[in-house]
Amino acid sequence: MISKALEFLSEVKVEVKKVTWPSRKEAMGGTAVVVVVVFLIALFLGIVDALLSKIIQALI
Repeated sequence: MISKALEFLSEVKVEVKKVTWPSRKEAMGGTAVVVVVVFLIALFLGIVDALLSKIIQALI
């Protein structure tokens, strides 16, 4: 059991060395895009929610 776990971890180490990691600039750019998109979607959903709430209140 332990030998299989050690073999797995050594294989993971080999695979991680093959990964092309993004630079700090690329990571920050991607993060900024995600934050902006999440903010815009939250704003859109907030506006839609407020409008639907007003419509429901007017019907009731």
